[in-house]
Amino acid sequence: MSEQISVGVKVKQLRESRSLSREQMAERSLLPLQLIEQIETGGLIPGLAPLLKIARALGVRLGTFLDGEEQTGPVISRKHSLAKAPRFAGGTRADRAGMDFHALAPGKTGRHMEPFIVDAHPTADVQLSTHEGEELLYILEGRVELLYGKESYKLEVGDSVYYDSVVPHQVRAVEEPARLLAVVYAPF
Repeated sequence: MSEQISVGVKVKQLRESRSLSREQMAERSLLPLQLIEQIETGGLIPGLAPLLKIARALGVRLGTFLDGEEQTGPVISRKHSLAKAPRFAGGTRADRAGMDFHALAPGKTGRHMEPFIVDAHPTADVQLSTHEGEELLYILEGRVELLYGKESYKLEVGDSVYYDSVVPHQVRAVEEPARLLAVVYAPF
């Protein structure tokens, strides 16, 4: 099973463990039933906003979908094993535009923040998302554009931005792929 499909499998397992139908899950998460079906079957790799809504509906942290074995001490993520970390991305499995999220410290028990390394790909598609919480982005490689409400901000290597994610937003690479450190906080 691929790492990307495992997110859908975990969503399904958690939903079923709570004896929820897909219809009930759609109602609780305020997401279309078709979207829930696509995520669970691996036909759609969910983005951050729908996963946050699903996590809230199931009463779990966002990281639950990415967690491996839980650890109570410090969790170290080595740079050479980053590609092996669980990840999720917005779009269909065939769609490589958008962003790939690589979880950092996926096994940390009881965390309140969700840290990721994000590989952003250039895209002309504007799909603003909104969810509860806050985000911190630090640009490691390349250049990105943050669409935030009605404003647009260009960020380069070494720049950072901290924002309320309840405001409609999108982050995308400018011209070439980019890499950033993202820390997401979503109140539970």
